[in-house]
Amino acid sequence: MKKLAISLLVAVLIVPSLLASGQKESGEDLSLQKILDKGTFVLGLDDSFPPMGFRDENGEIVGFDIDTAREVASRLGVELVPQPIDWNAKEQELATGNIDCIWNGFTVTPEREKVMSFSEPYVKNAQVVVVRSNSPVQTLADLKDGSVGVQAGSSAQIAIDDTEGFRESLKEVVEFKENLTALMDLEIGGVDAVVMDLLVANDNINRSGKDFRILDETLTEEEYAIGFRKNDLALRDAVNAELEAMAADGTLAKIAVKWFGADITTVGK
Repeated sequence: MKKLAISLLVAVLIVPSLLASGQKESGEDLSLQKILDKGTFVLGLDDSFPPMGFRDENGEIVGFDIDTAREVASRLGVELVPQPIDWNAKEQELATGNIDCIWNGFTVTPEREKVMSFSEPYVKNAQVVVVRSNSPVQTLADLKDGSVGVQAGSSAQIAIDDTEGFRESLKEVVEFKENLTALMDLEIGGVDAVVMDLLVANDNINRSGKDFRILDETLTEEEYAIGFRKNDLALRDAVNAELEAMAADGTLAKIAVKWFGADITTVGK
């Protein structure tokens, strides 16, 4: 009961903040002007989420979302500031104004749409199951009574709950702070599988050469978009406009080819 009361209190505090930032009492939307005035655009991300946003061997934050956001910020005439956050507290970070958006392979869900505004989706994705190559698991049903790892607060966690009968069939769902930590646990046999984003799973397997494979059966299909506070429509619309311009002039495709080997973006298509 105490946990429920605390959760309700947090929701009461967060939702008005997500709605109110960037507004005057008159209702004027100043969200874009605030970015232009301060000269920075602060992007909240999990900095261990390749190829969308992660740290390279020099400790620099790089990735598809970072390159795309930096180009958008440049066209708006401001500086991009990538801000690593606790992904499980991303809504609070946005609500309190510590970041201006959530842009890091952020999946659009009905629950998130209730408290945020989203940009136009820019990439399609799916939630998939990663297992060791020698695992006997071939389908979701084969994971009955097994243990599955997942990043806390992720859309993968939502997909596990929303896939009918799947969570109930499992022995346990183990939460990790990061996907990479979950995959390390999978490698040593701590869990039987990890549920995560298809784009991230493919990138990790290709980049690391680890002995993993992805099941053909997916949990959910989804789309990535940028999350803003609910009433920050001027900022959202300005970012949308720049993404559309980048799609039209080929810049977005060029960034996609750099990170994915092909243009898998969906803006303007």
